[in-house]
Amino acid sequence: MPYINISTSAKVDDQNKLLEEVSILISSLTNKSRKFVMAKLEDDSKLYFNNESPCCYLEIKSIGSINPSLMAKPICNFFHEKIGIPIDKIYICFEDVPAEMWGWNGRTFG
Repeated sequence: MPYINISTSAKVDDQNKLLEEVSILISSLTNKSRKFVMAKLEDDSKLYFNNESPCCYLEIKSIGSINPSLMAKPICNFFHEKIGIPIDKIYICFEDVPAEMWGWNGRTFG
């Protein structure tokens, strides 16, 4: 944890670079070690948001350290700058997961 799931209708040329850079961003925004950040990318997805222009849906999950009002703008700016998604075409779902509901390395965190 944290985990970011990225679905976008845009085609991402350098997927590995984007995943690395978004991992760094999420690590810094949650103040959690980058070694625990998992990122998933589904680009060139069939998504529709009011019209056929590029759009993006993000799910961000973490045990604590979620502050949507402070995180939304830098995350939207990141995806606008990196893959050209207009900021008003990005939805973000934030989820603060209880430690006992998150497993890793054969156990849960709580």
